[in-house]
Amino acid sequence: MRVVAALGGNALLRRGEPLTAAAQRANVKTAAESLAAIVRAGHELVVTHGNGPQVGLLALQGAAYKPDEAYPLDVLGAETEGMIGYIIEQELENALGHDRPVATLLTQVLVDRDDPAFRNPTKFVGPVYDKEEAETKAEAAGWQIAPDGDKWRRVVPSPTPLEIPDMRVLRLLLEQGVVVICAGGGGIPVLRLDDGSMLGVEAVIDKDAASALLASQLDADALLLLTDVNAIYRDFGKDTAKAIHRLTVAEAGKLDLPAGSMGPKLSAARTFAEGGGVSGIGRLEDALAILEGRAGTCIGGS
Repeated sequence: MRVVAALGGNALLRRGEPLTAAAQRANVKTAAESLAAIVRAGHELVVTHGNGPQVGLLALQGAAYKPDEAYPLDVLGAETEGMIGYIIEQELENALGHDRPVATLLTQVLVDRDDPAFRNPTKFVGPVYDKEEAETKAEAAGWQIAPDGDKWRRVVPSPTPLEIPDMRVLRLLLEQGVVVICAGGGGIPVLRLDDGSMLGVEAVIDKDAASALLASQLDADALLLLTDVNAIYRDFGKDTAKAIHRLTVAEAGKLDLPAGSMGPKLSAARTFAEGGGVSGIGRLEDALAILEGRAGTCIGGS
């Protein structure tokens, strides 16, 4: 099977942990063991990942310079793809005993210049703040901010991913048996200009939406959205909470989940499953079991 596995933010940094290289590497090492199990089971593997804390940190560092010297979000996204991809690539090579080639590909993702997301930023990036501190930083840097639980964070445009121009390169790598890490942080958002050329744009694409598009365009058999929750739940957080282990595409469309947690994952899973593939949502450490239908929530079928 060809499998696209999307690593949630918990694979790199758990809330409350310091945003250090050592903390990220320790988490990635754990993630790599679960991903290696998929490869050892005989499957093709493509890995994607988030970058919210990392791209936000780079943006904060850029704020120390003059406004015209700070790098835009598309360039910062490319930096995080290289930085995070390097750590995942190295730890995955170690977990596989260096018997399989692994490569990270900086991945451009096409968006629409007229996407309404550019007028309504909703994507969280960077660290969390108390409201007063967030308002102070927003005023100084010209940010837009929004509540994230009981804290506040910067929000940026998150346009819908439309096309992956680097698909030909991805296919060539897979044909050669390479485990590919790509579309990190949702990929690098680009616009196609009237003359056919491409140019980066100030945005951060949702990682789960980009992963669903990637899986569809790669003709993948399965999409795994890996996080720190073992399944989708009805009445999550209540005494009546109950895990859902299987959903049809139609049933998935009727569930109303929070936009700040499982909502985007379920939407991406349903989008991919509508094309005939199977999606799974669950804990990172259960990756192979989710793929085999022994854990998590499976979405597919009518």
